[in-house]
Amino acid sequence: MMESAEEEISMENKAGEDESQHADAVGIIFGNVGSNEFRFLVSGHVEKTDYVKVQHDDCGWVLGQVMNIERKTDLSMERASLLLEGGNIKIDEKIPALVRVVGYRDDRSILQVPRTPFRAGAPVFKADDGLIKNIIGLKDYTETGAYIGLLKGHDIRVEIDINSMVQKHLSVLAKTGAGKSYVTGVLIEELMKHKATVVIIDPHGEYSSMKHEGKADDNPHRDFEVTPRDYADRIKEFATDLTINPDANPLKFTLKNMNARELLELTRIKSDRKANNSLKKAMEMLLTANPNFGIADIIRVLEADEENNNAALVAELEYLNDSGIFAERGTKITEIVEEGKTSIINLKGTPPEIQELIVNRISTAFFELRKAGKIPPLMMIVEEAHNYCPQQGQVATSRIMKTIAGEGRKFGLGLGIITQRPAKVDKNVLSQCNTQIILKVTNPIDLKAITSSVEGLTGNMEDEIQTLPIGTALVMGGNISMPLFVEVRPRETKHGGESVEIIPTTRV
Repeated sequence: MMESAEEEISMENKAGEDESQHADAVGIIFGNVGSNEFRFLVSGHVEKTDYVKVQHDDCGWVLGQVMNIERKTDLSMERASLLLEGGNIKIDEKIPALVRVVGYRDDRSILQVPRTPFRAGAPVFKADDGLIKNIIGLKDYTETGAYIGLLKGHDIRVEIDINSMVQKHLSVLAKTGAGKSYVTGVLIEELMKHKATVVIIDPHGEYSSMKHEGKADDNPHRDFEVTPRDYADRIKEFATDLTINPDANPLKFTLKNMNARELLELTRIKSDRKANNSLKKAMEMLLTANPNFGIADIIRVLEADEENNNAALVAELEYLNDSGIFAERGTKITEIVEEGKTSIINLKGTPPEIQELIVNRISTAFFELRKAGKIPPLMMIVEEAHNYCPQQGQVATSRIMKTIAGEGRKFGLGLGIITQRPAKVDKNVLSQCNTQIILKVTNPIDLKAITSSVEGLTGNMEDEIQTLPIGTALVMGGNISMPLFVEVRPRETKHGGESVEIIPTTRV
């Protein structure tokens, strides 16, 4: 009898321990259980992408991420009709959730996934910040870390390693209005903070606002620990059109290193053989007499040639001359690239074909000078990248962009591809970007381009990308060992990419 009583007491204690252990649980594992994923019946508050933990018999605490949640009910269409009519219907419902196993750290601190399944009936708990940081491998306040925001739902800083970003290239992908320029501005602020050398190809003049201090963050729910400031002392700006961009330095080029075919490509005549021969003859004649000749000199020689009808070519060259980008003295690359500074190539107001010329010549010079070690290692960020390395067709910049994407990392020339049309970017260039920041994308063609170019993107994450709220990004690659949903931190500087309102509104 005594033994039976002792057994009863022991059973009661175990039941009490189990009840205590389950008190903070958000669910129980059920069904067929694997080591890479499992399902649990939800009993507490859980959302998609939340991190959970489960005690494994062999591995201790293991981290997982909720990838899907359903609400299963016994409510049929017929019973729903009765409910609409005011009937008293009892609905039986259960909420199962699917978890992808992230893993655990072994004795050598290596991330591992259990080799045996979890136990059915094991309680599932919300993961604490310390476990998440340790298992994901997030480090903060590092010497080379670019702080981009907080892990969604947690007060955990997410930092991208700057060296990894430059060495392995970067892409920022989003639909129009989803915040790609905003998050790119955050990255540039971090690069400037670490005194990295940066050049921004800025077709719409969005980044010159970084010279000015931004607004204080008024989010009552999140403290990103960001203080507004400006970076006027770190930024140099260059532009071809100083009437639109009066605060910029002039960006000029000479003709002496340019051949007739390259100059003709800037016109609507393009590859006309007769025009090319006339232009080549005129340029060779001028080069012998004066290496610093300009377009006006070419026009004068062509007009003096009575044998050929060069009227159409002269009209095109007059248009180029009016653009004002050619001068006797060109802007030196060493003026643009200054160690520890950020240079903005502001192309606002510059015709597309002239933009191609500028980006082609600057990019080619960066690559050749970095190979020779004549300029410091740098990050070249290209906005509207689909215009400079398109998937369909060839433009003047296609070849150099592919070269930098494939070989630039060997010479310390990083490439940042920023676009709202991933499907229109050369897939070979996009696939070379090892660090990806993906904001909301809904176009099926763009989604397909992303999934085919980005490793480690699951079907569930593809669904999440389509519903990402403004200000949240999926971050992958580089020093980030697994895809993370990140709430992007506020800008320190003024954001210059806001949409213009057709009908102004008064804000209180």
